[in-house]
Amino acid sequence: MSKKFLSTVAVTLLTLGLVVTGCGTQPSAPTAPSTTPSASGGAIKIGLPLPMTGSEATYGKDMENSIKMAVDEINAKGGVNGKNIVTVTGDDACDPQQATAAANKLVSEGVVAIVGGYCSGATIPTLTIYNEKNLPFVITAANSSKIAAQNPGNTFEINGTAVHQTQKAIELFKKLGAKNVAIVEQGDAYSADLAKQTEDSWKAAGNTVVSHDVTNKGEQDFSSLVTSLKSKNADLVFWTAYYADGALLIKQLRQGGYKGAIVVGDGSSDLKLIEMAGAAGEGTYVLSPPVAEYLPTAKQFADAYKVKYNQSPGAYAPLAYDGMKLMADALQRAGSTDGKTIIKALSDTKDFIGLAGKVNFAADKTLKESNFIVLQIKDGKFVLLP
Repeated sequence: MSKKFLSTVAVTLLTLGLVVTGCGTQPSAPTAPSTTPSASGGAIKIGLPLPMTGSEATYGKDMENSIKMAVDEINAKGGVNGKNIVTVTGDDACDPQQATAAANKLVSEGVVAIVGGYCSGATIPTLTIYNEKNLPFVITAANSSKIAAQNPGNTFEINGTAVHQTQKAIELFKKLGAKNVAIVEQGDAYSADLAKQTEDSWKAAGNTVVSHDVTNKGEQDFSSLVTSLKSKNADLVFWTAYYADGALLIKQLRQGGYKGAIVVGDGSSDLKLIEMAGAAGEGTYVLSPPVAEYLPTAKQFADAYKVKYNQSPGAYAPLAYDGMKLMADALQRAGSTDGKTIIKALSDTKDFIGLAGKVNFAADKTLKESNFIVLQIKDGKFVLLP
């Protein structure tokens, strides 16, 4: 993982008699709050655990951008219960150890709630840290079934679950006429969970999984795997991990002469996949969260995002934005920054309307209804499949 050195920024606001201290981009250290606290009674501080360094940093920055846009809109309308929201970002780098350090750092900063979480493997070890302090946690991307299984009661998932994604994958496999499927994962909580659930469901439907391989993160040479997959006559290869290594596997599969279908999970649903896979990516199917481009309700958001950041919003931008809006809604309904009261308000959420659709929670506090879509790479861009 990439490392950066600690930089501390101290800003003295004499008119408010308040000192706000924010840490720079050292891994596991929070960054400076995004908004100046309001003069009346301070501010509501919310922690954002996100991968700001490492191979998934593109996702982390995109999610942070989206959350801050939501915060700006909330504060422009008077904040929550008369107080502005400020955010503090903790860089988890999609690494369990660093995520634990970042979580402890956010707690020490005095946050009252948590919004974020991209990599499941980095999110899971932080659940008890936040729960011990009664901090409500809205998870905007991570979706391993292990999260729900280990949820101590304070955590709410607004991305479709691994179960939802598996259902969408099986539906796609059948539509493509596949019978013999090869699954490739990386052994982390997210990719291993999606791989296992898909294998079990595909076999239960009377089909065959010809191989289930585990590769190392950052692996550069997939030649032996490509040879093995071709020899097993796989109709379809399903990559369940992240885009950086997934793009390389796609390139080597095509360069090695593999002609079957390639499907990737939502961890690869980023424009970087197209850029890194190049021409070899053409035709690849991508399971994806609801992206802004295909959400009529997100047009204004997408346009504003492009103006503000000079780029299009990424795959998890709408969910990240919705996560902050949902937390603000719960805080408003709670009328308090007491953790247990906010958790109760989140539990009572009914038909919250966000950019990505309606949010209701199942008994295990996961998203009640799937929001997954299927994209395909055509002519160097993502196209929505009906």
